[in-house]
Amino acid sequence: MARVAVVTGAAEGIGSGIATRLVADGHQVAMLDWQGDKVEKLAAELTAAGGTALPLTVDVSDRASIEAAYATVRETFGPIHIVVANAGISNMVPFVQLDQQTWDRMIAVNLTGVFHTIQAAVTDMIEAKYGRVVTISSSSAQSGAPAMAHYVSSKGGVIGLTKALARELAEHRITVNTIPPTLVDTPMSHREAGQAGGAEQFLAAVSNMVPLGRAGTPADIAGAVSFLVSDDAAYITGQIIGVNGGMYI
Repeated sequence: MARVAVVTGAAEGIGSGIATRLVADGHQVAMLDWQGDKVEKLAAELTAAGGTALPLTVDVSDRASIEAAYATVRETFGPIHIVVANAGISNMVPFVQLDQQTWDRMIAVNLTGVFHTIQAAVTDMIEAKYGRVVTISSSSAQSGAPAMAHYVSSKGGVIGLTKALARELAEHRITVNTIPPTLVDTPMSHREAGQAGGAEQFLAAVSNMVPLGRAGTPADIAGAVSFLVSDDAAYITGQIIGVNGGMYI
């Protein structure tokens, strides 16, 4: 059944893959990203191909920005019943060099941004007695990662928030699940790999460590999201759904 969906961080990488898949599934998709030009270009392509996509320039760490975007979504499509909280940032900083400004920005986008994204939409779902929420966390929050204490902490918070909301919102028939990717070939992973000394070499080396022998793709994550927001996943909530090629078990 076609529904109104919101995908944050939809301009590139995992978010663009998710938005593209949900549009292909027939949903009306609001695509939120701070990169306005990029998200408008992708939305135009999806619309030209026959889909329904609405691009909106948003900073997820700013509640007023989220509220304004959601008002436009409701005016254009109607109540929101699917939220995919994907927007996030990442960088590598050794813990002893990590300053509070960098820490605070990571938490503001990756964790508080997820809080804003979900809370501002959940009243629609409660009223409808139906909702699907998927957060994109990270397997680094399950395993740890050097030089990424701020990132790991933010994504660990997302996993905890997901479980808490799954318990609290279940009575309203709202499911809340998280996907913690490992290595996915995206512009952000290339930027991170560049910090580690060389994008192509790093990604190739890590890909060889994945049991399935390759990095993931945005389409791999999008396929799992498509299932989790469908009616077929009505009895799945509070779960960590690993889509990682067997890298983390």
